[in-house]
Amino acid sequence: MTESSGPATAPVPFGVRLHRALEERGPLCVGIDPHPALLAEWGLNDDAGGLERFARTTVEALADRVAVLKPQAAFFERFGSRGVAVLERVTSEARAAGALVLMDAKRGDIGHTMEAYADTFLHPASSLFSDALTVSPYLGYGSLDPAVRRAREHGGGLFVLALTSNPEGREVQRARAAGGGDVASAVLDRLRAENAGEPPLGSFGAVVGATLGDLSEYDLAIGGPLLAPGIGAQGATPADLPGVFGAAARAVLPSVSRGVLRQGPEMSGLRDSAARLVESVRAAVN
Repeated sequence: MTESSGPATAPVPFGVRLHRALEERGPLCVGIDPHPALLAEWGLNDDAGGLERFARTTVEALADRVAVLKPQAAFFERFGSRGVAVLERVTSEARAAGALVLMDAKRGDIGHTMEAYADTFLHPASSLFSDALTVSPYLGYGSLDPAVRRAREHGGGLFVLALTSNPEGREVQRARAAGGGDVASAVLDRLRAENAGEPPLGSFGAVVGATLGDLSEYDLAIGGPLLAPGIGAQGATPADLPGVFGAAARAVLPSVSRGVLRQGPEMSGLRDSAARLVESVRAAVN
């Protein structure tokens, strides 16, 4: 992907923009997960047309008031080129309405392939240009370097899988690393280094499940945001956040999908559900 020529204004880092959005709109990320069961609940067909109606209704309802929207790329990609075209429109429309877009693609690879993933989601010339991207460090944290560079160049962010809510994650994340701690701790240490000297909030976050219980054995103060899936359908509540994240709870960006999306297709239901969650999170962590 070619770079633009000529002088350019340095982009505002993702962490600064996220901090501002959380202050103005409240601590909430809503996932856009057009799962077949949710399409059916909305009375929509499980096809590209149903996908578009679902996703664009969610954007219309929430993008002007929620801090972050998180499309799950796989649910769009399963419809091939038509689904990707919908994802392009959803990403563009959400950003135009003021939401930050976190592309939930969990990409992880090496070298030129990782660079291509970074260009797809973090380069302004891409039709899928997003504010941030979820990535996997399990080919070695250094394999993410192309995405880190692209994020820094264009004011983007990364959310790196660290302590995920799925039970299978323990097999890798709690394994012992070469330095003596576990793999998750090593990932958190690398993120802390990425965010050093980047107030008020760094651009490189960790994904840490809200369903994991007491995590006081981990230093979650990484200087960046903690994306916390698991609120709602997976069983965690906003009231659980202080017990899970301790002193780092104010850096948490709770992520909710089904808990909000099941209140559709009426836009008022989506908006009311999101607003209640924001107030519940604020009450729990402040």
